[in-house]
Amino acid sequence: MELYPINLKLTGRRCGVIGGGAVAERKVMALLAAGAEISVFSPALTPGLSDLQETGRLAWIPRTYQTGDLHNFFLVFCATNEPEINRQAAAEAQAAGALVTIADAPDLSDFYVPAHVAHGDLLLTISTGGGSPALSRRLREELAARYGPEYGHYLTLLAKLRAEMKERLTTAKDREKFWRETIDQETLDLLKQGKFSEAEERIRNAACCIGPES
Repeated sequence: MELYPINLKLTGRRCGVIGGGAVAERKVMALLAAGAEISVFSPALTPGLSDLQETGRLAWIPRTYQTGDLHNFFLVFCATNEPEINRQAAAEAQAAGALVTIADAPDLSDFYVPAHVAHGDLLLTISTGGGSPALSRRLREELAARYGPEYGHYLTLLAKLRAEMKERLTTAKDREKFWRETIDQETLDLLKQGKFSEAEERIRNAACCIGPES
């Protein structure tokens, strides 16, 4: 089955998590990073989830999911160790219009959460359609080794310089050439070494070499 790739903006969106174990905690951490508003339905929580609840970063409903709980959610993650509860919650959430993923039943899920590597605004994702989590982990490790934090720093630097470069380079052709040529290993090496000012200066200097005379 072909999947449609998409990156969701979850800031302020209501997301429900059924379960309070290790799997649920991983889901919650990723949702928090995306700015979601999270409700967790579970009689008990992991220490990590308990800490998040105590600091007000999630809402905890301290009981097993019940019929009627899952209205007005955007995403729902069913992550208990009881398959029947997962399926019951998923069916209700889907009927209410939510998108659902079920930890132990990918074939019944509306979406899969891909393995990913994130550095700032850089997000690299890997999906096997739920077919091989082990392969997803291996590919994620390879990508993490190949694309380190310096790539995230590079994106941050480009965002800082974008408006300035748009004024200095007046044609689309010049801007395209500039952005293409500034993605070089020397700049990335400077960022990897923490030499942010030197990397920024190198990018600024590159703009001086591009223009009508080039």
